[in-house]
Amino acid sequence: MLKAAELGRSLSKEHYDEVLPGLRAALLDAQSRLQTAGFSVLVLVNGAGGSGKGQTVNALHEWLDARYLVSEAYSAPTEDQRERPEFWRYWLWLPAAGRVGIFSGSWYRRPIMDHVKGRSTELVLAAETASINAFERTLSDAGTLIVKLWFHISKRDQKRRFKDLESRKETRFRVTKQDWKHHEQYDDFAEVVEQVLSHTSTGYAPWQVVEGVDDRYRDVTAARLVLDALEARLAQPAEPRRVVKQAPIDDPKTVFDRLDLSLTISKSDADLRIASLQSRLNLLCRKLQKKRKSAILVFEGADAAGKGGAIRRVTWALDSRSYRVIPISAPTDEERAHHYLWRFWRQLPRRGRMTIYDRSWYGRVLVERVEGFAKHEEWQRAYQEINDFERELVEGDVIVIKLWLQISQEEQLRRFNERELDPIKRHKITPEDYRNRDKANQYELAAAEMLARCSLPESPFTLVEANDKRFARVKVLETICERLSQEL
Repeated sequence: MLKAAELGRSLSKEHYDEVLPGLRAALLDAQSRLQTAGFSVLVLVNGAGGSGKGQTVNALHEWLDARYLVSEAYSAPTEDQRERPEFWRYWLWLPAAGRVGIFSGSWYRRPIMDHVKGRSTELVLAAETASINAFERTLSDAGTLIVKLWFHISKRDQKRRFKDLESRKETRFRVTKQDWKHHEQYDDFAEVVEQVLSHTSTGYAPWQVVEGVDDRYRDVTAARLVLDALEARLAQPAEPRRVVKQAPIDDPKTVFDRLDLSLTISKSDADLRIASLQSRLNLLCRKLQKKRKSAILVFEGADAAGKGGAIRRVTWALDSRSYRVIPISAPTDEERAHHYLWRFWRQLPRRGRMTIYDRSWYGRVLVERVEGFAKHEEWQRAYQEINDFERELVEGDVIVIKLWLQISQEEQLRRFNERELDPIKRHKITPEDYRNRDKANQYELAAAEMLARCSLPESPFTLVEANDKRFARVKVLETICERLSQEL
């Protein structure tokens, strides 16, 4: 792509002054229409040192309405960012629907830099570009328009640009020793960049190469590329999105049919086992901190299956400073304006800490599927998106432990009735719980398919027989302790 780029193009001041007013007006008009279009725009700005990408970002800031603009510049990760999976810092600032986001540096900087510096192999680079493609596919499938700009400059022009900047006192700070070191490795960088761009220029997120020698030409060209992509998307009908056809699952209900919900444990045995397991869990969580890993516990299951009681038995064993419990309910307006995984990425724990989700991202393929809150193609895609998400967590040294608590329909109704009579628990029962019972078969089929498609070797689901609360709490603690022991 870089080799095919035309170099030496420029724009006269007269032509620049002539086209700029119309270009700015068109950008603002498209940005105004974007606010009600139901999708976001993500502009990735990357390129060689001295190519003027920073000045173009400044120009876009000036030409666009800053009220509907998000901008982030990425370099080496901070200590806080290093304590979470790599894509965490990018998810945090993804623009909401109706907004434009400009990311300078982005997720391309580190893989390219590592490979040029000899810190990664060809195999690692291929795996990283595949992860990038999967990430961008996830965003694109949710409606995000991705505009990727690579600012190109020849080695000779880069040297000339650096010397020119150094010659003036007011611009000398923009050239560092690191810039000159990278200039010496220009050919190595160009080779790796060509490889990465060719592997990540896709139909849903293609690269556009912008010549960076002439300032006026560069700024106008970049703005036009953003405008053209935005106007093309605005002219398209809202649907359809990509549809993923899943292979059928043979007899999906057998996963629950095999459970023995009659399993019980006596109160005395349960008390002894729970006390012992809580002591063990406390020690394991200290080891988690020492090993500089983090953990995520996911609690899913039927209404009234005992998730809250099981979570309390877990947290009683922990230092309150080392964990957070996140109860998941319907998304807020802000959360609905982002990708459905956005609110879960925001809550990821730092190294040495634990996040406990009382319900989770699996709502996409459960309640959102059954109740029609997600379109068919959206929840069908979600299986792969969730698996990719959990792989990112595991690769980021997060231990993912997922539990599904299952009870019979008869036991659920008994607990509903019990809650209505208990003034302390009455708040936990709602008309929605009874409505969900009317769709019990649909929920069970959705849960069975979820368990079949989303139990990865690195993040498997454990099914917990929960008709007997004491038995369930013991098994939950045993599962968590065993998984932590294996991983640590």
